[in-house]
Amino acid sequence: MAEKRKTKKKKEELDSPPKIEKPSKTCYTVAKWLRKNVPTKKTKFLSHNVEYFTGSKAIDALMESDFAAEKNGNEPVFATRFDAAQFLNEMLVFKFFHRARKVIVSEEELKAKLKKKETSKKKDDDESSHTECERKEETTVGAEKKEGKDKEKKKRKIRLEMHMEQIFVDGLDAYVWIYDPIPVYYWFFGSLLVVGAIAICLFPLWPPVVRKGVYYLSVAAAGFLIFIIALAILRVVVFCLVWVLTLGKHHLWLLPNLTEDVGFLPSFWPLYQYEYKGAKSSDKGKKKKKKAKDSDGEDDDENRKLIEEENSGANEGEVENSASESESSQKSQTGKDFEMVEHEEIDS
Repeated sequence: MAEKRKTKKKKEELDSPPKIEKPSKTCYTVAKWLRKNVPTKKTKFLSHNVEYFTGSKAIDALMESDFAAEKNGNEPVFATRFDAAQFLNEMLVFKFFHRARKVIVSEEELKAKLKKKETSKKKDDDESSHTECERKEETTVGAEKKEGKDKEKKKRKIRLEMHMEQIFVDGLDAYVWIYDPIPVYYWFFGSLLVVGAIAICLFPLWPPVVRKGVYYLSVAAAGFLIFIIALAILRVVVFCLVWVLTLGKHHLWLLPNLTEDVGFLPSFWPLYQYEYKGAKSSDKGKKKKKKAKDSDGEDDDENRKLIEEENSGANEGEVENSASESESSQKSQTGKDFEMVEHEEIDS
């Protein structure tokens, strides 16, 4: 009988699941302190937005904290960096965080992403037509963006992957946070929701005065909703009537922000929005004619300037020729006016 009992006890021990140890209170306090005081970075890990920290920075922060100092004669929690690393390894076993491997993103992956973005931008540009001035501005902005992208390319981008060895190491390895404590206000608002649901279920037990007040409030809320729906229908009807009567030239919207994603008060302001879209084509034709006239006028001005320059050059040449002729005539006259005469000729 004794042997049978022993075999039964052994079977029960083997069949019973192993007892899972729970993290201590110090683990939770240290985890909360690390979440608040250790700097973290955000990145994507397996298509999830996560926060991670480096192991050496966490140990540095713990060694500078109150956990490494003596309190009321008690020994500190972490006497050395090795003790802190062992404690963080225990927290890793309890899945407060896990170890990840940093992988540098290659330039080819970055180029592929940039090409996808550029193709999507080109499609958007083809759909929307812009003027020449706006295109010039876009080219300048695009050049500035490319310069910024080139600067960003120089900075190394890192991607995280799961590490096969889940051990805490005092180094530059990345550790992704799993522990995310729920804030206190979450509990507060959650409890308010529960109390409100219970109070609504107990509505028949409310005093008559309170029930009347709730009834009038519900009627007012329903009336307000009906008023908003009627306004939305009215503004569409007015727009259609104006558009049909003016053959699409005049666009009038009452309360244009009523159905937009804005706040309560901005949705009722401005009261109306008016646009005239009938003279766009004629304006374009007039602008083209004005440009042609301006170009013709500029050509005429240039031709006039050239003719004036030629005339001025010809006049200058004539003036020079007349001056030279006058000088030569003067020389000839002076030569005839004065002659050399001898005494014999005078006597004769």
